[in-house]
Parts: sequence; C-alpha cells; structure tokens
Amino acid sequence: MKVRSVNTGQPTIIEWRGKNVSTGIYKMPTPSAIYLGITDVESDSVVDRKHHGGIDKACYLYSTDHYPYWKQLYPDLPWNWGMFGENVSVDGLKESDLNIGDIIRVGKAEIQISEPRQPCYKLGVRFGNQRVIKDFINFGHSGTYVRVLTPGYVEPGDTLKIIQKDSYRINLQTVFQQLYHGNDKSFIEKALNHPYLAESCKRGLKRKLE
Repeated sequence: MKVRSVNTGQPTIIEWRGKNVSTGIYKMPTPSAIYLGITDVESDSVVDRKHHGGIDKACYLYSTDHYPYWKQLYPDLPWNWGMFGENVSVDGLKESDLNIGDIIRVGKAEIQISEPRQPCYKLGVRFGNQRVIKDFINFGHSGTYVRVLTPGYVEPGDTLKIIQKDSYRINLQTVFQQLYHGNDKSFIEKALNHPYLAESCKRGLKRKLE
C-alpha cells in the first residue's frame, strides 16, 4: 500500500433541506505533508464534531483502486483525489485485508483501524446526487477511519505497512456489510465485544440485533 495523495479541506457552506450547513467534506490534494494528530488532521476542517474527528475518527483513508468504478458511474464530476472526503488516498488499500484493531505505520505516524465509513447526505451533496449513498453501500468498499496512536507527518509516496495484526479477526469489510446487509448474530456479538471497534459503529450494529 502506498499514499497517492494527502488531502485537506476548508469549511464549505451547502444547502440542505432549505438550510445552510457547513461541511468539511470538500477535500483537495495538498502538495505538502499533512500532520496526523490524535483527534484530527492538522490544518484540515472538521465541522461536525458529533460525527467526524475525535479519537476514533482522527483520519479517513480511501482506496484509489475504487476510483475507476466511481468515475464510470459519475463521469461528469470534476474528479480529484479527496472526492470521498478522505484525508489519505491510498493505492492498494483493500478493506477485506484489514481487521479492526490492526496497527499500520505510514510515514512518521502509526494508526489503528477503528471502523468503516458510514456515508451520510454530505457525500450525496458533494456528488450532486443522493443516489451515491445507496451506491456506496451496495459497492461494499467503505474505506476506513483510523485512530492515530503515534502522531506524525504523512506525504505522497509514503508506504503503509501493517506492523501488528489484531487477534480478534473482525474484518473491516465484513463489519460494513453487517451494518447494512447482514444479520450474522454471532459475528455482530463478537464485534460488539471488540475493544478497538469504535463506539459509533457498535451503536449501528446493536440496532441490527434489536
């Protein structure tokens, strides 16, 4: 895995259901390194602190491998890295190869897989079509939020190396599938007991059991 692009954004006002809403989803590539902090990326905009940023969502990674699929679905968009609001666009990132709790070294930072991304209406606003939410869920590739265990700089060209695999073996992609399409009670119960799965994701899984 290798960093293709690092991306940050500034607050942008969008209209949603007749109201003006501020969002930080409009990320754009930056030529210089970004600094991954404990709760967010330095110089990046995190507007909605209830759902973004914080220890469990300090940084978002998405795979560049998925971009051709999306460009085919939405060919008229002005495409650039960061379209999904990711801070780090990564070549070769495969959700099926990652487990919750895996620790990865990238650049000068060490990060830990915390949860899959659950898309909201702001992604639909960026794409100009709320259909993208359903498309994103059905595509099954969520990217990943991470904790930052060791803060540090990350820049294009940096490699990502898994330095510790989590022993619980709760697969990132399977968690995403269970959130929306699954009903594997045994897996969900095991995931709910995982010490490194983010609480926001656990709440979604609990609703599946209920």
